[in-house]
Amino acid sequence: MVKVIPAGAPGTLAFVITGRLTRADYQEVLLPPVREKISSGEQIRILAVIEDFQGLEPGPLLEELRAAMRLGSGQRSLESYFAVVSDADWVRRGISLFGWMVPGEIRLFTTARRAEAETWLATVGDRSD
Repeated sequence: MVKVIPAGAPGTLAFVITGRLTRADYQEVLLPPVREKISSGEQIRILAVIEDFQGLEPGPLLEELRAAMRLGSGQRSLESYFAVVSDADWVRRGISLFGWMVPGEIRLFTTARRAEAETWLATVGDRSD
């Protein structure tokens, strides 16, 4: 299940992902705001809080995710930042192994460091750096 949550930083998309990620969750909750950011040319800043994640729905969702990676790889000119908050070791290892496939910068944070994740998203890519 995916739920949109308030983001601490302006322009940030924030989601909590629990249980099994379904194709409907992906198509109806995750993808539309990301596509909107891409079409507007805005920086992509995403906070993903992963709690009790039980994996992906088998079948067509994998094709959807592959298509999204192609969409994302075609948008490398947009600055993209992803903060993943999770205490699950297997999620953290998966991001460490496959995070390079995500266009942009991805950082991992523990649940105890969620505020730090939101602060990073609020300031990363700031033109005044």
